[in-house]
Amino acid sequence: MSIAPASSVEIRSTELHASRSISSGRKRPRSPGSQELSRNAATGSPTMSSEFSNGGEFEDVTSFDGQIEALHHVLEVALDLAAQNDLDQILRIVTQGACNAVGCERASLFLCDDRRQELYTRVTTELEIAEIRVPRTAGVIGWVATTLATANLPDPASDARWSSKFDLETGFHTRNILAIPVVSALGGHLLGVLQLLNFAGRQASAFDERVVRVFAAHAATALERTRLQEDAERAQHLRQSIEVARQIQLGFLPRSLPNVPHYEFATWWQPAEYVSGDYYDWFTLRNGELGVSVGDVCGHGLGASLLMASVRAMIHVLAKTENQPVSMLELLREAICPDLHAGRFLTFLLISLNIKTHTFRYSNAGHQPALQYHAATKSFSKLQTTCLPIGFPSESCERECHTATLEPGDLLVLGTDGVIEVRNARDEMFGIERLKRLIATHAAEPPATIVRNVEGALREFWTGLFPPDDCTLMLIKRS
Repeated sequence: MSIAPASSVEIRSTELHASRSISSGRKRPRSPGSQELSRNAATGSPTMSSEFSNGGEFEDVTSFDGQIEALHHVLEVALDLAAQNDLDQILRIVTQGACNAVGCERASLFLCDDRRQELYTRVTTELEIAEIRVPRTAGVIGWVATTLATANLPDPASDARWSSKFDLETGFHTRNILAIPVVSALGGHLLGVLQLLNFAGRQASAFDERVVRVFAAHAATALERTRLQEDAERAQHLRQSIEVARQIQLGFLPRSLPNVPHYEFATWWQPAEYVSGDYYDWFTLRNGELGVSVGDVCGHGLGASLLMASVRAMIHVLAKTENQPVSMLELLREAICPDLHAGRFLTFLLISLNIKTHTFRYSNAGHQPALQYHAATKSFSKLQTTCLPIGFPSESCERECHTATLEPGDLLVLGTDGVIEVRNARDEMFGIERLKRLIATHAAEPPATIVRNVEGALREFWTGLFPPDDCTLMLIKRS
């Protein structure tokens, strides 16, 4: 887990409170909860001071009453944390509460920066360095982070793991150290290290270790809760961004069906995610014929959708200057190939339909399914591949368009491979033959009805909210 540096904290207490016996009736000081922190914020301070004073001598946690007092601090901190969502204040409550509970001079919570493989804590006093960062394996806290074990050093200067660097830089004198790992209860991974310095006139006891482990557990819970909240917020922002991208892509698709005498049109477009690498379109060519295009970028998702947006823009430009599908496809190949990296490729079909003669010409860069249904014979023919997909070598491309004729009742069935390659729970492929049977069964019906029947069959076939691949289907029927 990686937390922003501004969310870490180091707390120092130079004067801690005198020994207080509950039985003596002396009033316990409050734990630094949310109300106190809010008052400090109201004074105009950018952050709460890392200096923390209780105005007296250290708590004697070796006595029974002192231990009860320490447990009261644990309870107060637990209650304060339950009402907090701000990470800075959560960390301050934990470190100040730990200082108060065991009577130490200073507490620091070092957080993990997984990206940089460092442990870091931020301080706010003017006299000290703004941030402490150490390699994740360095020093006492590095040893704790690596082993997930407790380090209790009564004499740090005699321990090879300790470095005097920060004492020399700050003028602080470290007499003893207790460092406890802060470990996620969800995944068991390290979140940070809680380090306490200079127990008053003594070294940290087994009771101190148990108390500080409780504070570390509360810190872990608070950090995990904050991380989950941040993850939820990021996920929400991502969903909103993807929805915006989806709406933009929907705007690239035709807003209405062509209004052409003696022809009917229907389409279905279903992305595997929120956006798609599939594309279909129609446009008017320079010679007045109806241009039709269907394409499929290898893969799906945001990257494929961005590439397909570029393809759409190029096709619309080429439609204003070219009449022949073969020349449009070759110019598209030249323009888009430099943008195809990491094995990406694009299958693409271009058709020009003469609505007066009912003939059509096409150039097909490896795109399937592309079928013509012949109503008179109730049979299918395939729109042949004329060249390899865009992104592959083009030496074998045919330089002439293929030509065919649509008779009354004939259908052009143009889709993407997501329609025929979808698999069910038994790992059976939907397949081209199943698609043909559906088309033939409903061929006499309007294209919109045929498309709905195919969509319904596919939705029953796959499992889950989305299909495993983008699905597009376009039907053109001569009436």
